[in-house]
Amino acid sequence: MSFNNDDSRRGFGNDRKRNFGRSPRPNFDENKFNREHPDEEPANRPERRGGIGSQAHLRRDRDNFANRPSRFEERAERHNLNDRPTFDDRRDFNSERRSFNENRAVPEGVVPAVGDADAAPQVAVGGIKEVEELLNKNPLQVHRVLFMHKSGNPKLYELQKLAKRAHVHVQQVDSKILDSYARPNHGVVALMNEKELLNWMDVREEFFKARDTGEKKLIAVATNIEDPRNLGACIRSSLALGVDILLLPAKGMCGITPSVARTSAGALEKLRICRPDNLEGAIGELKMAGYQILGLDADTETNLAGFDFADHVVLAVGGEDVGLPPFIKKQCDAVLRIPMKPEAHSYNASVALSLGLYEYARLRIKA
Repeated sequence: MSFNNDDSRRGFGNDRKRNFGRSPRPNFDENKFNREHPDEEPANRPERRGGIGSQAHLRRDRDNFANRPSRFEERAERHNLNDRPTFDDRRDFNSERRSFNENRAVPEGVVPAVGDADAAPQVAVGGIKEVEELLNKNPLQVHRVLFMHKSGNPKLYELQKLAKRAHVHVQQVDSKILDSYARPNHGVVALMNEKELLNWMDVREEFFKARDTGEKKLIAVATNIEDPRNLGACIRSSLALGVDILLLPAKGMCGITPSVARTSAGALEKLRICRPDNLEGAIGELKMAGYQILGLDADTETNLAGFDFADHVVLAVGGEDVGLPPFIKKQCDAVLRIPMKPEAHSYNASVALSLGLYEYARLRIKA
């Protein structure tokens, strides 16, 4: 058996494969169409008006197809898209966007840091010389200094020692975190308080003398509070309930951020706030001077209601999760428990402080 493999045979087979199951597409002859469907009807042929296949019907279909609106135009008319503003007519949202710092006077060279989403950002200062000047002149306005982790820069090492001598909390962080706060930063960023705090050495004599003169004094202590709104509420309640000064630790707390200032509702500027270099030592001095040291904690049997307060009191409250730190607990003359239902685990720190201050002040503040 032999096979015919010539070129003509192969071409025929390929053509048959390509055209298998298909009918040939006829070519459109425009001239033939115009001859068969002229615009004018012949004089000797009556027009079939309106009938399918009539010359008028063909002309009408042709004209309707040429003049019909596009699908987009139909959609625009149906949904009134043509009434929508163009890009030129739209509002410039960037020009109307509110700047967090538009009402705040920020010194030159100070870059705002990332803060709470619903408040103005915390102010951050970046740069070795800038942070060094702050630590030398205004250390009590610096909340915390962030250093680049494993920078290997001897200048940053000396600056870290300066911050520790000023009793400012330091922290090692990644360079990306520093860049999120301030640029340029040269490996160091200082986070600022909204208000310069007081030095304990400048005010302690006032409270020592008050014990000798019989002048009543109330001192509040807030520790381990990380939520700025909680701290702002503590400041507001302290001012309202007659606190003479609020003591804060040097570390383990949120700073006096814009969110703290906003939550305090103006009390931040009126209440005296002090950050002792050694909070444990400051409380020990007050204890030796005759002050009654009290703490608020759920893990005790002594009830706040009806407690016999002295005229000179230091009332301390702990943070949201950790409570009173041990160095305060061991100095307390009494740890007081606020009554609550067994279903509740604890009070918010600012609520606990408010209840404790109210119990002390309710017979001492005239309505």
